[in-house]
Amino acid sequence: MSGDRDDLFTAGLGRTPAREQTATQVSEDAILVAAARDGDRAAFGRLYNRYARMVHGVLLAKVPLSEVDDLVQDVFVIALRRLSTLRETGSFGAWLVTIARNRAHDYHRRSVPEDPLEEDFENDLKPGNSGEGHEGPALAVLEALRSLPDAYRETLILRLVEGMTGPEIAARTGMTHGSVRVNLHRGMQQLRAKLGSRDAERERN
Repeated sequence: MSGDRDDLFTAGLGRTPAREQTATQVSEDAILVAAARDGDRAAFGRLYNRYARMVHGVLLAKVPLSEVDDLVQDVFVIALRRLSTLRETGSFGAWLVTIARNRAHDYHRRSVPEDPLEEDFENDLKPGNSGEGHEGPALAVLEALRSLPDAYRETLILRLVEGMTGPEIAARTGMTHGSVRVNLHRGMQQLRAKLGSRDAERERN
């Protein structure tokens, strides 16, 4: 697998700012997928640049922060190997989300951390670790996000952490615009309620 990862980086891959995905970009996905199937690593590199942030957000909703970057690479290695099985080339994003979710499930089946996921996440954000520089309030928001129901957690992380817009989340994950709006609205309500209750508890103590 390490050889495949090296090939990905050689193709000039790297995370780029999330951008709005239009119908034109969806058709571009189909063109890039077809080219990548024919062995064009640069085409697959463009798909990586387009979707790395989304995959990062999906994984961040499910696994410890310290594992996310390695698992992002795993997801794209798996996608590259299985590209020939993708039936609808214009649905690359939704297909990739499924791979990311499955990879997260595999991670939890194969490793049983000694500490709860929330504790591991908190440790990752302490100074000196990969989350260096996060302040207490930011940690509280992240912890609250991780405690939300899965659908809300994933959508809110894509919006608040990865910086994707609602329409972009819908276009890249294959969700409907309505579902994204509902998840964001209800998720934000639950997030505010959790943060409010934590603030009230701290004041009592």
